[in-house]
Amino acid sequence: MKKNRTPFFSSVHFKIALVFVLLLMISIEIIGAIFIRVLETSTIQTFEENVTNQVETLATNLSSEISKKNDSQQESNLKRILDEFSKNEILEVRLVDDKGIVMATSDPNLQGDVGKKNDYELFNSFNQKKEERTDPQTGQRVFINIEQIYSPTGDTVIGSLYVKSNIESKYQQVSEITLIFFYASMIALIFTLIIALLVSRTITKPIGEMKQQADRIANGDYSGQVEVYGKDELGQLGETFNELSYRVKETQETMDAERRRLDSVLTHMSDGVIGTDRRGNIILINDTALNLLRIGTEDVINQSILELLKLGDKYSFRDLLEVQEDVLLDFSEDFSETTLIRAEFSMIRRESGFISGLVCVLHDVTKKEKDEEERRQFVSNVSHELRTPLTSMKSYIEALLDGAWQDSEVAPQFLKVTQEETNRMIRMINDLLQLSRMDANKIELQKELVNLNELFNYVLDRFDMVIKDSDRNYVIKREFTQRAIWVDIDTDRMIQVLDNILNNAMKYSPDGGTITCRLLETHKNVVLSISDEGLGIPKQNLGRVFDRFFRVDKARSRAMGGSGLGLAISKESILAHGGNIWAESEENKGSTFFISLPYEPYEEDLWE
Repeated sequence: MKKNRTPFFSSVHFKIALVFVLLLMISIEIIGAIFIRVLETSTIQTFEENVTNQVETLATNLSSEISKKNDSQQESNLKRILDEFSKNEILEVRLVDDKGIVMATSDPNLQGDVGKKNDYELFNSFNQKKEERTDPQTGQRVFINIEQIYSPTGDTVIGSLYVKSNIESKYQQVSEITLIFFYASMIALIFTLIIALLVSRTITKPIGEMKQQADRIANGDYSGQVEVYGKDELGQLGETFNELSYRVKETQETMDAERRRLDSVLTHMSDGVIGTDRRGNIILINDTALNLLRIGTEDVINQSILELLKLGDKYSFRDLLEVQEDVLLDFSEDFSETTLIRAEFSMIRRESGFISGLVCVLHDVTKKEKDEEERRQFVSNVSHELRTPLTSMKSYIEALLDGAWQDSEVAPQFLKVTQEETNRMIRMINDLLQLSRMDANKIELQKELVNLNELFNYVLDRFDMVIKDSDRNYVIKREFTQRAIWVDIDTDRMIQVLDNILNNAMKYSPDGGTITCRLLETHKNVVLSISDEGLGIPKQNLGRVFDRFFRVDKARSRAMGGSGLGLAISKESILAHGGNIWAESEENKGSTFFISLPYEPYEEDLWE
């Protein structure tokens, strides 16, 4: 395993130091925020109280001056008093009489307002006001104080005093103090970080060595030991870690041995095995199960077993744990071929009784189920085919026993039917015995080099004679290659195959129909085909025409005779020759049966 070095800023060493610094920073920030807030509140409040007291005093002093009538020095006296009151923090002092006329102002730039109607919005109501505003011209904060001036008797408002003071300077003082506090905090944090790094180093060094040892253990190296630096908790942890390394080494060796044995057993099992955790998710699957389900390991690990086996509609995971019955799984639709798998379930239970998972064993029973179904179908078909002639024979024999044998006209007919049914059963039993010998590979082909053109013509000539003697007008059309084709075949069996196919063609062709027989050669094969103009074979039944006892139209086929084994015997005979046989058909237009045999052309001088 590749060893990755931890970046400094992601290390525990840095994180411990960072925690100390953050704790100190949070503490300083909280203390600083409270301190600055209290300082700011106290400074602003003190400033506003001082200005308010001064304004009240000024209003009292101006009361007697304003009350003087016809005093030519009044305007200059008021101007002098306002100028004396204006200090560094006072930006403007304005005096307005009870009619809203500006009597005096301390701002030299606003002397033109004296004697005019005051246009300050704050004077509209002549109420006392104390508030903080932003000066629209300078953009700085100012404190506005409006104080009413009463007559010396104190019962009449004779004017109003407007004072605008510079409160922004107080905020700047607080900001300067805040900046000093910030610089001091940064210096303290730097020293704290250095000290915290040194302290955390003594903690993280043993932990780092334990990490290196853990990496070695992960790579399978159990020989290293962690150095113990003291008797504190970290020292005790180091000793425990060394003991753990030794125990892990022993356990790993035991687990490896058990895993190798388990892998060997699972790999060589002929059945598929699937293991799940307690939630039903797959954690183990062997190669046999993967092959049965035609999937890859990466597709199923951590997948639900219900989803994999398509059991979600019928079972829950609890059902599989409790019932634990065998389930037959049909994957025919998924694999485009008949595939049947039997699944057996067994729970994994610990000694404490806790269920930790499920084991599923898969058996491929496709061939077994198919053989069983064929056996049942075969027994049913044989029973049915034998019961029909036996029932007929029984009826006729009972009639003869009841006295029909004395009737010279009826008795011969009954005996003839009985003989025909007997011969029919004998032919069927012979066909069954022949198929049985073929299945057991007990029939040896008597091959000889035969001119296939002549053999096919010989069979067709016999059928031409049969057609002449019958009351139906069939036409056999021949389309053969001109080249002589010599093949190694069992002549008797090949004639039997051609007879079976031609008999079927004549049975199902309409009166006057044409039966077309072709013979041609390819690169490595010779192909024979026999086409009729009969009813044809439905597409869904085309693949079963070579099955034993299969009939497309059972009622009509039985009426025309035959055991339903002819095509099955033909197929086994052609396969024994190393060839192939198949059929193509279109309903209401006819069918074509093809026979393909291996063929190697012989040189002409072979016979010289």
